[in-house]
Amino acid sequence: MLLHGIFPPITTPFYPDSKIYFRKLEQNVEQYSRAPIAGIVVQGSTGEAVLLSDEERREVLKSARDAASNDKVLIAGTGIESAVETLRLTEYAHDVGYDIAMVRTPHYYKGQMANPANMLAFYRFVCDRSPLPVIIYNFPQATGYDIPAEVVIELAEHPNMIGIKESSGSIEKVQKMVEGTRHIKRKAIVTETFAAVTGRMMKAAISATADADGGALVPVGALAGTASPPKPSSAAVKVVGGLKTREKEVGFQVLVGAAQKLHPSLGAGAVGAILAFADCAPTACYEIYAAWKDGDSALAAEKQERIARAAERIVGGLSIPGVKYAMDYNGYYGGPPRLPLLALTADKKAEVEQLLANIRL
Repeated sequence: MLLHGIFPPITTPFYPDSKIYFRKLEQNVEQYSRAPIAGIVVQGSTGEAVLLSDEERREVLKSARDAASNDKVLIAGTGIESAVETLRLTEYAHDVGYDIAMVRTPHYYKGQMANPANMLAFYRFVCDRSPLPVIIYNFPQATGYDIPAEVVIELAEHPNMIGIKESSGSIEKVQKMVEGTRHIKRKAIVTETFAAVTGRMMKAAISATADADGGALVPVGALAGTASPPKPSSAAVKVVGGLKTREKEVGFQVLVGAAQKLHPSLGAGAVGAILAFADCAPTACYEIYAAWKDGDSALAAEKQERIARAAERIVGGLSIPGVKYAMDYNGYYGGPPRLPLLALTADKKAEVEQLLANIRL
């Protein structure tokens, strides 16, 4: 699965009484689906996943999936301290239509997690049995555990381990992981224009050309009584239903989590990012990635400078309450966080507004 681009790790909206506000969740996902992002992460740290019950996590996963566009890659946060429970939630995410499982490093028993054998065994257990490809989620600022680059490089050898979200903010670590996994050769199915192909896209393409009676594949035009199905434009292109696809070599994919360091991280070899700041400003984050992708380093640096202070303060300093208010200010629904997190005070709201004065998308 292609992981290139920007992914907002969406928030979980709540009513003032802390019940989940599903209609606002759906509206946010529909709005993100129209933004220039590669996909959406559901039930990551910014989604307050650790504050939800298992039933609520499943309900949020299902609701977000139902509202998302088929062409957006869907990543489910399924990491729980227990490998068995992680696997159960991963299987559920697969059943409702997610593309990738993002598995947070277990961390509660820190003394034991310092032994690489425990972390290796945890991820290998999940990867061996997971119906979804897996990415590691490393967030030492929250967990107090920073998975060593050497352990990541060893785990990257597993065929079902396709990447990592590295949120430590260390450019040097990104570089080390990229170099240490450069020998890994993998391919992903992409569109003719090299965008990600999701499982839902494939399913829709096949369904559009399947005979309602026997399930046999027939041309789209035969069903509609119009044109014949599209033909491959080259030997590298394969037509699945009405969808033109090809393969792209991707290897082990490193994504980062610090918006204020996006440009240098891309320069160090990252292929994309899962950014909480993209919850309130997805286009501003995408513009950095797009400029870098086009080879315009000067423009990427300019776009990076534009958001750096706001991203560091709102996400790093004010955390989820700051992100949620920034969303409210920029036209999404943020709403209140769930206790023990508290909403921003008036002075902090004014600070967010000032930081976002020139960043409205």
